Amino acid sequence: MPRLPVIISKGQSRNPEKRGLEEAVATQLAEHDQLDVIVMPHIYDLKPDSEGYQALSQIEGDFVMISWLYTRSCHWIMDRNGIHGHAGDVLLSQTQEDDELEDELEDELEDDKERVISQLEIPNRKIYSLEFAASSEPNEFVDEVLRIAAQSDLLEWIQGKANAEAMQRFLEPANNTALESGGSLPVLGQTGVTQVEDPGRRRWYPVIDFSRCTNCMECIDFCLFGVYGVNKVDTILVDQPDNCRKGCPACSRVCPENAIVFPQHKTPAIAGAPSDAGGLKIDLSLLFGAPDAQDVAARERDEQLMLAGRAPVPKEDNSDEQKADFDNICMDRRQPVNTTGGADALDALIDDLDAFDL
Repeated sequence: MPRLPVIISKGQSRNPEKRGLEEAVATQLAEHDQLDVIVMPHIYDLKPDSEGYQALSQIEGDFVMISWLYTRSCHWIMDRNGIHGHAGDVLLSQTQEDDELEDELEDELEDDKERVISQLEIPNRKIYSLEFAASSEPNEFVDEVLRIAAQSDLLEWIQGKANAEAMQRFLEPANNTALESGGSLPVLGQTGVTQVEDPGRRRWYPVIDFSRCTNCMECIDFCLFGVYGVNKVDTILVDQPDNCRKGCPACSRVCPENAIVFPQHKTPAIAGAPSDAGGLKIDLSLLFGAPDAQDVAARERDEQLMLAGRAPVPKEDNSDEQKADFDNICMDRRQPVNTTGGADALDALIDDLDAFDL
C-alpha cells in the first residue's frame, strides 16, 4: 500500500521541550504503517544541494512537513529550493483566528493584480505544512496527519474514488521508491524513524511568497547587496540569498504586497504570520508601504551598508554630498505609494501594530 511521507524539520533551538515534542511526534507517527517518517535539520538553513533537499526532491507525490515555521514561510522556503506543490489545507493551526485571517487574506488577494503564482508550473500534488507551535500534544499532530493521509488520493484509489492520475500513482507509487544518493539517504517504505544528518549552518535570507508577489521589482530596486535577481522571463527571485545581511528585514517593509518574509524574524508579520484584520489593502499598504515604514526600511538598509564599509544612499536634495550618517538616507521607489483611509484607519493600524509587538 502506498505510504505518505511525513517530514519533521527540527528547530534551531536546543530547547529540551521542543526537542521532546519533535521526538514524541516522530515516534508516534512511526507506529502507523501507512506513514514514512523522516527527521531532518531546519529546512531554512539547508541549501538546495543538501542531503535533506535531495531526499525531498525524490518525493513526487503528496507529503507532510512539520516545522517550527509559520505555514506560509515553510511552503515558500521549500518552493525556492525546488520543492514545488500546491499548499494543502490543514485543520491544526496555532489559533482559530489564524485560520480566519488566512481566509480574509485570500479574499483580499482576489483583485485585478496578476500574481506571479499564476505564471508558475506547479506539479499536481499537495504539500501540507504543519506548525509545531500549534500544539504541545503529540497526538494532535498524529490525528491531523492521519486525517491528511485518509483524504490523500493515494488512498482514495483503494476506496474506489481515485481518478486516472491517482490510479497511475498507485500502480507506480513514487513514495515507495528508494532514494538514490550512494546509499546515504533514507529509504521510503521502511519502518521506524529515519534521520537525515545534514546540519549546515544558520542562515538569514528573504523568501518570496509568489501567491502575493506581483513582480513589481520594489525589492530589487531597494536592496543594494545583490540578493535579488530575475530569471529568464524577468520574474523576481532571491538570486544570492547568502548576500543578505543577517538581521536585516528592510526589503520586507517596502514590499507593497507583503510578499517577502524572513522566517526567523521576531516580528510575526515579517516572519510569515497571517496579516491582521482590516484586510490586505489597508494593513499592507500602510504597514509595509507608508512613508514611516520606508524610513525604517531605509535606515535598516543604510545601517547594513555602513557596517559593510559602504556609504549610505544620499538624499535626492543632497546628492552631491554623501555623508556616512543616518541623516543621509533615502529610498526612491519604482512605483508611487498609495495611502488609503483617514484618521480612523490609521488609529486601527496603530492598534494592529501594538498587537504585532513591532
